[in-house]
Amino acid sequence: MNNDILSTHVDQIMTAERWNKANRNLLAKMISEFTYEDMIHPIEPTTREGYWKLILNEITLYRFSGISRLMDSLYVDPNSVERWNGEKWEQAEDAIQFLRDIQQPIGLQPSTTAYLIKEYKHTLLADVHILEKKEYKTASDLIGMSYSEMEAEMEGHPWITYNKGRIGFSYRDYMEYAPEQKQMAQLYWIAVHKDIATFHAVPGIDHHEFVKQELRPDSYKVFEKVLVERGLTISDYFFIPVHSWQWEEVLIPFYAEELAFKNIVYLGIGDDAYLPQQSIRTFVNQDYQDKHHVKVPMSILNTLVYRGLPGERTVLAPEITQFIQGIRDQDSFLRDQCRVVLPGEVASINVDHPDYANLAGAPYQFLEMLGVIWRESIFPYLDEGEEAITLAALLYEDQHGKPYVQELIERSGLTTEQWIQQLFQVILPPLLHFLYEYGTVFSPHGQNTVIIMKDHKPHRLGVKDFVDDVNVSDQPIDALDELSGEMKKVLRSEPPEGLCQFIFTGLFVCHHRYLADILDRKSDLSEHRFWEMVRETILAYQHQFPHLQDRFELFDLLRPTFTKLCLNRNRMLDYGYEDGDDRPHASEYGKVTNPLHVVATKNVTL
Repeated sequence: MNNDILSTHVDQIMTAERWNKANRNLLAKMISEFTYEDMIHPIEPTTREGYWKLILNEITLYRFSGISRLMDSLYVDPNSVERWNGEKWEQAEDAIQFLRDIQQPIGLQPSTTAYLIKEYKHTLLADVHILEKKEYKTASDLIGMSYSEMEAEMEGHPWITYNKGRIGFSYRDYMEYAPEQKQMAQLYWIAVHKDIATFHAVPGIDHHEFVKQELRPDSYKVFEKVLVERGLTISDYFFIPVHSWQWEEVLIPFYAEELAFKNIVYLGIGDDAYLPQQSIRTFVNQDYQDKHHVKVPMSILNTLVYRGLPGERTVLAPEITQFIQGIRDQDSFLRDQCRVVLPGEVASINVDHPDYANLAGAPYQFLEMLGVIWRESIFPYLDEGEEAITLAALLYEDQHGKPYVQELIERSGLTTEQWIQQLFQVILPPLLHFLYEYGTVFSPHGQNTVIIMKDHKPHRLGVKDFVDDVNVSDQPIDALDELSGEMKKVLRSEPPEGLCQFIFTGLFVCHHRYLADILDRKSDLSEHRFWEMVRETILAYQHQFPHLQDRFELFDLLRPTFTKLCLNRNRMLDYGYEDGDDRPHASEYGKVTNPLHVVATKNVTL
């Protein structure tokens, strides 16, 4: 896309109507999520028809229509938000104005505010493009869409308000590489000398044979020829795919010395076409869907972190895969009843930067610049009549406000309650079994969780990209005795509540509280009944495995409250934009009321 076409395109996309709508939606989300994280405190109306009010100071007030939700949450009607201008109420359509308005009341630092404005502007720009695309789509258009294509219809993290900040991307980069643009990409390939790179794989995988299968035969021969013509020995190198943006923006300038001494050699562009997924750095092969998904570093800041590849997790990815898949394979409940799908990260290459690797306290972004992880494709795991969708898709609403989940329910022939009950029966038992039986968790948020559908109904569970998030119990559990020293060193050990947070926050807070709200507003399933069904599913599992009673008490998912983990607060008030030596983690602030405890007003009969 040349400069003139690019400029003409943005001029056509960026209309006042779309900009205002994107701002209204973002502003409503900001009010909702900042309320959840206890940064602001709107006052609930005294009458059913009244407005919620947010008083920031004596002259800055907002009001809106909203619905109080379980889990200390709040639904805000995007079209109802108004701001007092000193003389009258006006419709609020400026998310950045709201950020400036709350800066002093919540204690935002000026430098943090400045960078937040940048991330919100990038997010709004992307939201306008998404709104334009949605003008031509309905929820029914997602039915039958392939897994990798559906990822491109998603709209970013539902909880983090600056979810498409993508600091490091230009507008051209956005148009070429953002997942919602659905642009096919070809990966660049480089050869990296074995003196500076390490290859890791599950048993039975040889690097060069593996790469031959991932490339087309002619491409592999061409790449070998590049090395031979330079007088280099093929067996001295590993072949690594890299993203074109990372190659030009990061690898050439940061690894210039390695290029000069032929420790890194550019080979060429692979033939296969890939689609980027929501994580931006993971790619699904569109020419050969059974080939591995490819995860490569992209040194842009998005959501809370730079999208690199942490070296220690990259090195251990195949071993962690064997550990998690090994649990599944030797457990008849997971293997035969649940038939849970766990696409493994079966091969990886890590390349530490020679300067930063030896620099104590170096910012983590400089330790994650070059490497690759190959993950098994989801497609070979699908049986006849099955299709995979991302869990995040259940939160999608089209331009008319119709949820995709409602479209699925209508086509399934089930009632809303029956369909959602089946969803819970697919998702929860495998996750609970890993937790209770094995003291092991991974993050089942909307992006990582795959629902395998059959006849428009939830049928089986898949969890991908689990290697980064595997955590284990710090309590004595037999299944964890076999972990290697390296695994124990890298895998984070958590106390019981910390382990439960992966399900409570990762699934319930980060996904189910939004799904419960959508269904309450758009269907005949109340929020209260939604959480009752979650509780019933957990109790049904516990009834099935009474020998784990002590674990149910140890890992108590039904407790009255949990420590509240906060994602927006982390960036806005705690971490800011400091370039630390460790990835920022969710902030802990106060307590969140557990809806599974709140709805326990009736005895559940099994």
